[in-house]
Amino acid sequence: MFERIITALVLVAVVLSCMFATKSQYPMFALMVVAAGVAGYEWFKLMPRKCKNVIKPVAWGYGLLTAALSALALYYWDVALLLWSASILTWLLSIYWVKTYPDYDGWYNVSLHGIGIVLVSAAVTAIFSVWLNSPWWLMYLFLLVWGADSGAYFVGRKFGKKKLAPNVSPNKSVEGLYGGILTSMLIVVAVASLYLDMTWPELCLFLILSVITVFSSVLGDLFESMIKRRAGIKDSGRILPGHGGVLDRIDSLLAAAPIFATGIYVLKLIGVDL
Repeated sequence: MFERIITALVLVAVVLSCMFATKSQYPMFALMVVAAGVAGYEWFKLMPRKCKNVIKPVAWGYGLLTAALSALALYYWDVALLLWSASILTWLLSIYWVKTYPDYDGWYNVSLHGIGIVLVSAAVTAIFSVWLNSPWWLMYLFLLVWGADSGAYFVGRKFGKKKLAPNVSPNKSVEGLYGGILTSMLIVVAVASLYLDMTWPELCLFLILSVITVFSSVLGDLFESMIKRRAGIKDSGRILPGHGGVLDRIDSLLAAAPIFATGIYVLKLIGVDL
Protein backbone atom coordinates (compact mmCIF):
# COMPACT_ATOMS: atom_id res chain seq x y z
CA MET A 1 0.00 0.00 0.00
CA PHE A 2 2.85 2.40 0.86
CA GLU A 3 4.44 1.76 -2.53
CA ARG A 4 1.11 2.42 -4.25
CA ILE A 5 0.65 5.71 -2.41
CA ILE A 6 4.18 6.92 -3.21
CA THR A 7 3.73 6.10 -6.90
CA ALA A 8 0.39 7.92 -6.97
CA LEU A 9 1.87 11.02 -5.35
CA VAL A 10 4.76 11.10 -7.83
CA LEU A 11 2.37 10.69 -10.77
CA VAL A 12 0.09 13.46 -9.54
CA ALA A 13 3.06 15.78 -8.98
CA VAL A 14 4.44 15.17 -12.49
CA VAL A 15 1.08 15.58 -14.23
CA LEU A 16 0.06 18.69 -12.28
CA SER A 17 3.46 20.26 -12.88
CA CYS A 18 3.10 19.78 -16.63
CA MET A 19 -0.44 21.13 -16.48
CA PHE A 20 0.00 24.20 -14.29
CA ALA A 21 3.64 24.97 -13.53
CA THR A 22 4.45 26.49 -16.91
CA LYS A 23 2.69 27.94 -19.94
CA SER A 24 5.18 26.25 -22.23
CA GLN A 25 3.69 23.43 -24.28
CA TYR A 26 6.85 21.34 -24.31
CA PRO A 27 6.61 19.60 -20.90
CA MET A 28 3.03 18.49 -21.57
CA PHE A 29 3.93 17.57 -25.14
CA ALA A 30 6.84 15.44 -23.93
CA LEU A 31 4.69 13.77 -21.25
CA MET A 32 2.05 12.82 -23.83
CA VAL A 33 4.59 11.41 -26.28
CA VAL A 34 6.31 9.35 -23.57
CA ALA A 35 2.94 8.10 -22.28
CA ALA A 36 1.95 7.12 -25.82
CA GLY A 37 5.19 5.19 -26.32
CA VAL A 38 4.92 3.23 -23.07
CA ALA A 39 1.19 2.57 -23.56
CA GLY A 40 1.92 1.36 -27.08
CA TYR A 41 4.58 -1.03 -25.78
CA GLU A 42 2.13 -2.40 -23.20
CA TRP A 43 -0.66 -2.71 -25.77
CA PHE A 44 1.59 -4.80 -28.02
CA LYS A 45 2.13 -7.30 -25.20
CA LEU A 46 -1.65 -7.88 -25.04
CA MET A 47 -1.96 -8.68 -28.73
CA PRO A 48 -2.48 -12.18 -30.19
CA ARG A 49 0.73 -13.89 -31.29
CA LYS A 50 1.93 -17.33 -32.26
CA CYS A 51 4.51 -17.72 -29.49
CA LYS A 52 4.11 -16.93 -25.80
CA ASN A 53 7.28 -14.85 -25.49
CA VAL A 54 7.18 -11.17 -26.38
CA ILE A 55 10.03 -9.96 -28.57
CA LYS A 56 10.85 -6.78 -26.67
CA PRO A 57 12.60 -4.92 -29.52
CA VAL A 58 9.48 -5.42 -31.65
CA ALA A 59 7.25 -4.29 -28.79
CA TRP A 60 9.33 -1.16 -28.27
CA GLY A 61 9.27 -0.56 -32.01
CA TYR A 62 5.49 -0.62 -31.83
CA GLY A 63 5.63 1.79 -28.90
CA LEU A 64 7.91 4.14 -30.84
CA LEU A 65 5.53 4.03 -33.80
CA THR A 66 2.64 4.94 -31.50
CA ALA A 67 4.65 7.80 -30.00
CA ALA A 68 5.65 9.05 -33.47
CA LEU A 69 2.05 9.11 -34.71
CA SER A 70 0.98 10.89 -31.53
CA ALA A 71 3.71 13.52 -31.98
CA LEU A 72 2.65 14.01 -35.60
CA ALA A 73 -0.98 14.46 -34.58
CA LEU A 74 0.02 16.93 -31.87
CA TYR A 75 1.52 19.11 -34.60
CA TYR A 76 -1.15 18.58 -37.27
CA TRP A 77 -4.64 18.81 -35.80
CA ASP A 78 -6.31 17.47 -38.95
CA VAL A 79 -4.58 14.17 -38.16
CA ALA A 80 -5.81 14.39 -34.56
CA LEU A 81 -9.40 14.92 -35.70
CA LEU A 82 -9.17 11.83 -37.90
CA LEU A 83 -7.80 9.84 -34.98
CA TRP A 84 -10.61 11.01 -32.71
CA SER A 85 -13.22 10.03 -35.29
CA ALA A 86 -11.67 6.58 -35.79
CA SER A 87 -11.38 6.15 -32.03
CA ILE A 88 -15.04 7.01 -31.38
CA LEU A 89 -16.13 4.57 -34.10
CA THR A 90 -14.03 1.87 -32.47
CA TRP A 91 -15.55 2.55 -29.07
CA LEU A 92 -19.04 2.25 -30.53
CA LEU A 93 -18.09 -1.16 -31.93
CA SER A 94 -16.56 -2.17 -28.60
CA ILE A 95 -19.97 -1.93 -26.91
CA TYR A 96 -21.00 -5.01 -28.88
CA TRP A 97 -17.67 -6.73 -28.22
CA VAL A 98 -17.97 -6.24 -24.45
CA LYS A 99 -21.64 -7.23 -24.43
CA THR A 100 -21.08 -10.50 -26.32
CA TYR A 101 -17.80 -11.61 -24.69
CA PRO A 102 -16.81 -14.49 -24.36
CA ASP A 103 -19.35 -15.95 -26.80
CA TYR A 104 -17.84 -13.75 -29.50
CA ASP A 105 -14.16 -12.82 -29.51
CA GLY A 106 -13.57 -12.40 -33.24
CA TRP A 107 -12.25 -8.92 -32.53
CA TYR A 108 -9.13 -10.48 -30.97
CA ASN A 109 -7.04 -10.61 -34.14
CA VAL A 110 -4.19 -8.80 -35.88
CA SER A 111 -6.39 -5.73 -36.48
CA LEU A 112 -5.88 -4.85 -32.81
CA HIS A 113 -2.36 -3.73 -33.70
CA GLY A 114 -3.81 -0.90 -35.77
CA ILE A 115 -6.62 -0.26 -33.31
CA GLY A 116 -4.14 0.14 -30.47
CA ILE A 117 -2.14 2.81 -32.29
CA VAL A 118 -5.36 4.70 -33.07
CA LEU A 119 -6.82 4.49 -29.55
CA VAL A 120 -3.64 5.48 -27.72
CA SER A 121 -2.73 8.29 -30.16
CA ALA A 122 -6.29 9.62 -30.12
CA ALA A 123 -6.35 9.66 -26.31
CA VAL A 124 -3.05 11.51 -25.77
CA THR A 125 -3.79 14.09 -28.49
CA ALA A 126 -7.25 14.62 -27.02
CA ILE A 127 -5.79 15.16 -23.54
CA PHE A 128 -3.31 17.65 -24.99
CA SER A 129 -6.08 19.45 -26.88
CA VAL A 130 -8.23 19.81 -23.77
CA TRP A 131 -5.20 21.10 -21.88
CA LEU A 132 -4.54 23.69 -24.59
CA ASN A 133 -8.12 24.85 -24.24
CA SER A 134 -7.61 25.21 -20.50
CA PRO A 135 -5.71 23.22 -17.85
CA TRP A 136 -8.84 23.49 -15.73
CA TRP A 137 -10.93 21.72 -18.36
CA LEU A 138 -8.41 18.89 -18.32
CA MET A 139 -8.69 18.82 -14.55
CA TYR A 140 -12.47 18.64 -14.96
CA LEU A 141 -12.07 15.65 -17.30
CA PHE A 142 -9.81 13.93 -14.77
CA LEU A 143 -12.31 14.63 -11.98
CA LEU A 144 -15.17 13.17 -14.03
CA VAL A 145 -13.23 9.98 -14.69
CA TRP A 146 -11.82 9.66 -11.18
CA GLY A 147 -15.21 10.48 -9.65
CA ALA A 148 -16.89 7.78 -11.72
CA ASP A 149 -14.20 5.25 -10.85
CA SER A 150 -14.10 6.06 -7.12
CA GLY A 151 -17.88 6.25 -6.75
CA ALA A 152 -18.29 2.94 -8.55
CA TYR A 153 -15.65 1.30 -6.35
CA PHE A 154 -17.03 2.37 -2.98
CA VAL A 155 -20.73 2.02 -3.80
CA GLY A 156 -20.15 -1.28 -5.56
CA ARG A 157 -18.12 -2.62 -2.66
CA LYS A 158 -20.85 -1.71 -0.18
CA PHE A 159 -24.06 -2.32 -2.13
CA GLY A 160 -23.04 -4.18 -5.31
CA LYS A 161 -25.18 -7.22 -6.11
CA LYS A 162 -26.02 -7.27 -9.81
CA LYS A 163 -22.95 -7.80 -12.01
CA LEU A 164 -22.37 -5.24 -14.74
CA ALA A 165 -20.26 -7.43 -17.04
CA PRO A 166 -19.42 -10.64 -15.15
CA ASN A 167 -17.46 -12.23 -18.00
CA VAL A 168 -15.31 -9.14 -18.49
CA SER A 169 -14.83 -7.66 -15.02
CA PRO A 170 -16.54 -9.71 -12.27
CA ASN A 171 -15.98 -7.10 -9.56
CA LYS A 172 -17.97 -4.36 -11.30
CA SER A 173 -21.66 -4.05 -10.47
CA VAL A 174 -24.67 -2.15 -11.77
CA GLU A 175 -25.04 -0.51 -8.35
CA GLY A 176 -21.41 0.61 -8.59
CA LEU A 177 -22.12 2.13 -12.01
CA TYR A 178 -24.99 4.13 -10.50
CA GLY A 179 -22.71 5.26 -7.69
CA GLY A 180 -20.06 6.38 -10.16
CA ILE A 181 -22.60 8.30 -12.23
CA LEU A 182 -23.99 9.99 -9.13
CA THR A 183 -20.52 11.01 -7.96
CA SER A 184 -19.66 12.44 -11.36
CA MET A 185 -22.96 14.32 -11.56
CA LEU A 186 -22.21 15.97 -8.22
CA ILE A 187 -18.95 17.19 -9.78
CA VAL A 188 -20.84 18.46 -12.85
CA VAL A 189 -23.37 20.35 -10.72
CA ALA A 190 -20.65 21.89 -8.56
CA VAL A 191 -18.60 23.06 -11.57
CA ALA A 192 -21.65 24.32 -13.48
CA SER A 193 -23.08 26.26 -10.54
CA LEU A 194 -19.81 27.75 -9.29
CA TYR A 195 -17.81 28.44 -12.44
CA LEU A 196 -19.91 28.37 -15.60
CA ASP A 197 -22.04 31.16 -17.02
CA MET A 198 -24.23 29.40 -19.59
CA THR A 199 -27.75 29.61 -20.89
CA TRP A 200 -30.02 26.67 -20.12
CA PRO A 201 -29.67 25.15 -23.63
CA GLU A 202 -25.88 25.44 -23.38
CA LEU A 203 -25.94 23.92 -19.91
CA CYS A 204 -28.02 20.99 -21.15
CA LEU A 205 -25.52 20.32 -23.94
CA PHE A 206 -22.67 20.48 -21.43
CA LEU A 207 -24.50 18.05 -19.14
CA ILE A 208 -25.09 15.62 -22.01
CA LEU A 209 -21.39 15.75 -22.96
CA SER A 210 -20.38 15.11 -19.34
CA VAL A 211 -22.74 12.13 -19.00
CA ILE A 212 -21.51 10.59 -22.27
CA THR A 213 -17.92 11.11 -21.10
CA VAL A 214 -18.64 9.26 -17.85
CA PHE A 215 -20.24 6.30 -19.62
CA SER A 216 -17.36 6.17 -22.10
CA SER A 217 -14.85 6.05 -19.24
CA VAL A 218 -16.61 2.94 -17.91
CA LEU A 219 -16.50 1.41 -21.40
CA GLY A 220 -12.76 2.11 -21.67
CA ASP A 221 -12.15 0.35 -18.37
CA LEU A 222 -14.24 -2.67 -19.41
CA PHE A 223 -12.60 -2.91 -22.84
CA GLU A 224 -9.07 -2.98 -21.45
CA SER A 225 -10.14 -5.53 -18.84
CA MET A 226 -11.60 -7.68 -21.62
CA ILE A 227 -8.40 -7.58 -23.67
CA LYS A 228 -6.29 -8.47 -20.63
CA ARG A 229 -8.63 -11.34 -19.77
CA ARG A 230 -8.51 -12.62 -23.36
CA ALA A 231 -4.72 -12.33 -23.39
CA GLY A 232 -4.44 -14.02 -19.98
CA ILE A 233 -2.59 -11.08 -18.42
CA LYS A 234 -3.44 -9.46 -15.08
CA ASP A 235 -1.66 -6.10 -15.50
CA SER A 236 -0.64 -4.38 -18.72
CA GLY A 237 2.82 -3.64 -17.27
CA ARG A 238 4.92 -3.06 -14.17
CA ILE A 239 6.37 0.38 -14.83
CA LEU A 240 4.25 1.97 -12.06
CA PRO A 241 4.95 0.18 -8.75
CA GLY A 242 1.73 -0.77 -7.02
CA HIS A 243 -0.39 0.34 -10.00
CA GLY A 244 0.67 -1.91 -12.88
CA GLY A 245 1.19 -0.32 -16.29
CA VAL A 246 0.36 2.96 -17.96
CA LEU A 247 -2.60 1.37 -19.75
CA ASP A 248 -3.99 0.26 -16.39
CA ARG A 249 -4.05 3.91 -15.31
CA ILE A 250 -5.38 5.49 -18.50
CA ASP A 251 -7.82 2.79 -19.67
CA SER A 252 -10.83 4.97 -18.83
CA LEU A 253 -9.25 7.99 -20.52
CA LEU A 254 -8.65 6.03 -23.72
CA ALA A 255 -12.36 6.37 -24.43
CA ALA A 256 -13.30 9.42 -22.36
CA ALA A 257 -10.64 11.84 -23.63
CA PRO A 258 -11.39 11.69 -27.39
CA ILE A 259 -15.12 11.91 -26.76
CA PHE A 260 -14.76 14.88 -24.39
CA ALA A 261 -12.32 16.68 -26.71
CA THR A 262 -14.60 16.11 -29.70
CA GLY A 263 -17.54 17.37 -27.69
CA ILE A 264 -15.71 20.58 -26.78
CA TYR A 265 -14.73 21.02 -30.44
CA VAL A 266 -18.35 20.60 -31.59
CA LEU A 267 -19.73 22.90 -28.88
CA LYS A 268 -17.32 25.61 -29.95
CA LEU A 269 -18.38 25.17 -33.58
CA ILE A 270 -22.02 25.84 -32.65
CA GLY A 271 -21.09 28.87 -30.56
CA VAL A 272 -20.95 27.54 -27.01
CA ASP A 273 -18.08 29.34 -25.29
CA LEU A 274 -16.17 27.12 -22.88
